[in-house]
Amino acid sequence: MLQNNPELKSKISQLWNKFWAGGISNPLTAIEQITYLLFMKRLDDLDQKKQADAEWTGEPYTSKFEGLWIPPEFRGKEDEDKYAVDRHTLRWREFKHMQAEEMLQHVQTRVFLFLKDMNGATSNFTRHMENAVFIIPKPALLVEAVKTIDEIFEIMEKDSQEKGQAFQDIQGDVYEMLLSEIATAGKNGQFRTPRHIIKLMADLVRPQLGHRIADPACGSGGFLLGAYQYIVTELAKKAGAKDLQPDEDGFVRTSVAAGLTEKAQAILQASLFGYDIDVTMVRLGLMNLMMHGIDEPNIDYKDTLSKSYLEEGEYDIVMANPPFTGSIDKGDINENLTVATTKTELLFVDNFYRLLKKGGTACVIVPQGVLFGSGKAFKALREILVDRCDLKAVITMPSGVFKPYAGVSTAILLFTKVWGPKEKVTQAATEHVWFYEMQADGYSLDDKRSKQEGYGDLLDIVARFHERNTEKDIDRTAKWFMVPRAEIADEKNGYDLSMSRYKKEVFEEVKYDAPGVILKRLLKEEVGEVEDESLGKVKSGIVRELLGLREMIG
Repeated sequence: MLQNNPELKSKISQLWNKFWAGGISNPLTAIEQITYLLFMKRLDDLDQKKQADAEWTGEPYTSKFEGLWIPPEFRGKEDEDKYAVDRHTLRWREFKHMQAEEMLQHVQTRVFLFLKDMNGATSNFTRHMENAVFIIPKPALLVEAVKTIDEIFEIMEKDSQEKGQAFQDIQGDVYEMLLSEIATAGKNGQFRTPRHIIKLMADLVRPQLGHRIADPACGSGGFLLGAYQYIVTELAKKAGAKDLQPDEDGFVRTSVAAGLTEKAQAILQASLFGYDIDVTMVRLGLMNLMMHGIDEPNIDYKDTLSKSYLEEGEYDIVMANPPFTGSIDKGDINENLTVATTKTELLFVDNFYRLLKKGGTACVIVPQGVLFGSGKAFKALREILVDRCDLKAVITMPSGVFKPYAGVSTAILLFTKVWGPKEKVTQAATEHVWFYEMQADGYSLDDKRSKQEGYGDLLDIVARFHERNTEKDIDRTAKWFMVPRAEIADEKNGYDLSMSRYKKEVFEEVKYDAPGVILKRLLKEEVGEVEDESLGKVKSGIVRELLGLREMIG
């Protein structure tokens, strides 16, 4: 994470400040413009790497920057050839050496248009980029931004080489850092799930090649990227990769998909689906996944809670942390959602259940209020999780996990769909629920979120979840234990899923000295070894008060 590298943090702060000073003060607009530049830089770097890999393996590869490119508005015209642009000039490493005025015009009128067009007219990316605009207004700002991004990439490369980790999600890091710079970040729910929490959830759900994986509120695509990296890592291990080292959070991860067969890469690319109601986030998500080698991501602009979204029973895995922003318009809620409410925290979970295939699993983040809310809709949702699904785990997280953006207490729910929404439940799907109280996640729980020694409870949660046992996990005073469904569903508990409902608190008996002994000690601290006769001459102050107390207790 960025917090571990002050030099990187400083550079990203500089980048944000330059955009602010340059007149782009809307945070999401600034992030979008920065992301376009990052994408241009990463596109050049990835293309060069693919060329080098192809030369090494002897496989054919055609560079995106080879040949001529004709801007869309001139195609089909008799003299279109005179508008042709040498693709080589569209590379980051070429245009960054131009003079300021020339660079701005070149990036605005050629590089950015090429970026929007590069996947072809029918591409999902091209469709969502159609209304995108490059609005960096000043040549000096572009020059400074290009220079700073080059410096950021240099630091990242150095950091990854020294620590033996895969090159990290630079766009995600910049995005995360930019949001931490602004006080209004959490207002429209646009904060990211910390990467180590995504890695934890991927290790819990263990997605496999061929699974259809969805995030119905995907933002910048962090969960889809997390699932992708988990699968790539597992395939690398099966292929015999020996040099994979745990990262700073204790997880083994690689983003290097070069070792995948063409067939495996095609299957993986066709199995990740993301949806969001913010077109800017859709663009960021598309670019994030494309920067990680997924050439044509399935990320689209959709409100997955609305009547217009008709998918049902489509996915093997749902991983998500949707924005819980209160209530939505009752008139547009999808009729197939069974929980009667306008509260988004309940509707989203109901929607995840609806989107899963039978036998499919969801691993999602919810506010802890979902676990114990007393309203009719809260209980109805918990009944679905416990009776129609096999609710495998409830993992409560400390309130600092989402700082500095939000201090809300959250939990991870892990459940598998057993009964469809219209099927009659002849036997409740859940037998036992495994509870775990995460107390630390490897980072400080204040606004700074600085890295602590060790990994907190992350690896312990993964190990204990996969080894959970109804006969062994019975100590209700521990951080983790199993609770039978019958206890959760009985009249007294009413499907309450808060861990505190079932945890036994241990009270240590503390023995205190007698009051007289404590008073004698306090008097000694104040005046030292003094005879009672001398103490009696004290007319005021704390000593007089202490003497009065001594008389009262005899």
